[in-house]
Amino acid sequence: MINYLDKRILNFIVIIALTIITFSWTFFIFKIPFELDVVFAVIFVRVLCSFLIFKDYSLSWSKSTQKTFLIKSIVYIIAFCVYMPFYYGKIRIAFMVSELAFYLFAINFSMYAYYYLLNRGKIQKTKNVVIYGAGKAGIKLEEEFEQSSYKVKYFVDDDKILQKRTIDAVYILSKEELIKKIGKDKLDLLVIAMPSVPKDRIKEIYEELSLYFNAIKILPSLQEILNEKSFSDQLKDISVEDLLARHPKDLDKKQIEKFIKNKVVLITGAGGSIGSEISRQCKKFGAKKLILVDHSEYNLYKITEELNSSNVVSVMQTVRNFGFIENTFKKYEPQIVIHAAAYKHVPLVEKNILEGISNNIIGTKNCIDLAIKYKAEKFVLISTDKAVRPTNVMGTTKRICELYAQNVNSFDTEIVSVRFGNVLGSSGSVIPKFKEQIKNGGPITVTHPEITRYFMLIPEACELVLQAASIGKGNELFILDMGEPVKIYDLAKKMCQLSGREDIKIEFCGLRQGEKLYEELLINDTDKKTEYDSIMVASATKYDIAKLNKDIEELLVCEDKLAKLKEIVPEFNHNTSN
Repeated sequence: MINYLDKRILNFIVIIALTIITFSWTFFIFKIPFELDVVFAVIFVRVLCSFLIFKDYSLSWSKSTQKTFLIKSIVYIIAFCVYMPFYYGKIRIAFMVSELAFYLFAINFSMYAYYYLLNRGKIQKTKNVVIYGAGKAGIKLEEEFEQSSYKVKYFVDDDKILQKRTIDAVYILSKEELIKKIGKDKLDLLVIAMPSVPKDRIKEIYEELSLYFNAIKILPSLQEILNEKSFSDQLKDISVEDLLARHPKDLDKKQIEKFIKNKVVLITGAGGSIGSEISRQCKKFGAKKLILVDHSEYNLYKITEELNSSNVVSVMQTVRNFGFIENTFKKYEPQIVIHAAAYKHVPLVEKNILEGISNNIIGTKNCIDLAIKYKAEKFVLISTDKAVRPTNVMGTTKRICELYAQNVNSFDTEIVSVRFGNVLGSSGSVIPKFKEQIKNGGPITVTHPEITRYFMLIPEACELVLQAASIGKGNELFILDMGEPVKIYDLAKKMCQLSGREDIKIEFCGLRQGEKLYEELLINDTDKKTEYDSIMVASATKYDIAKLNKDIEELLVCEDKLAKLKEIVPEFNHNTSN
């Protein structure tokens, strides 16, 4: 209460003092005798308006913003409109307007000077930082760096209109001018302050400027920025995910929303890397009810807690048990089924062939058959690039799933498959493994110097899955455009560089059983584009469904399962490298 009262009294004292000063000066300039009653009347009205309008009297000068200056100006202009009519015809309007202008300048200048003196950095500046992006985020960061050991050396911006101008006496340069200014030196930090910029632009900036800085940090995306925290506290090291990520330019969120909104959606493998993200996306796009199916108690618990919604039903089941999963279909009657449940780890499935066949093929067949039986509108099979000319058991099982999805008599249920490559940060990805090896001091193990893989961010892959599913009419096999393949050896080197551990050795341990040097997404040249460049549709592969059902039954009981897999998928060329 005392602090509150002190602040109010101080504000009123400032109003009184500045009004006396500005009137004294204005009377002097206009060569008019000082009229005390006019000054007292104006002081009274200004104090009253400060008390009544926008709580002006309680505004903190030490935390002032552009809005604070605007509020001050509005309050005293309103006060002018109150007292001016009483003096109209008695005192020249030019006199009163001049005094008001001088007063507004004085009050705002005083406030800014107080703010600057109180908030100017008292920390010794020992490091240099360059801010890439002279927008709102960059300006906010420049203010926050005042309280750090970093001195903002330059701004960099691609906008030619801004270049060669300044912000708080700091020059805004083009990228080329910055490189010339730095020369052979190396500055401490580059901050990329463009939260809405695409990832490929961040990659471009990193590749062009990384040689000139000891460290590079970026702001999170607009969706991830926390407004209640300072931007400088949210800066993060640039990661390999930031450099590899690619944003499809034809992502159609309205189409996805139309597909998902107000639908009952069942997702199998809902606790996995792909399934959990699809669950998030379905909630975001307005699903009426989400049925999350997963056999892992922990994974199911995690995604259920995260979504935290009364529209989410969690079912702990395996897709291999037809009777159990049928009860779920019968109870909830899903309109859309998204089948993400699968064993995907190549070496593990190689050593557990029957489990891989049972979970991947039988689990998929169960879900497709039940989706048809209970008249789901659409069934979406999540497939993999390893299904193309497979060299391992896992890829072959997924190819059989594709064949079943394409050839089963689906009646009124539209069944589509979506095939894509590796997703960044998934549980089976090399990236978490490399991070752990770097953390432990190395070495990083790469199977082969020439091995390559496709990569995409999990959220983007899942959005494209939903987009592909939304345009499917049944029996299509969609393929996501994954961009250019990435050499895993180069990826390992880049991760060492980003971690500041270029001393870590990279060792080659040889291809594992069932592993390919190069993954493929397309089977033949007859694959076609859809209305979206990021999504292609593969030509259908015909397979008599009665024969396929018989082959699957035989596969479960036969001795030589590899031979039977080869019979069903002739292009299966088992790689037995160890």
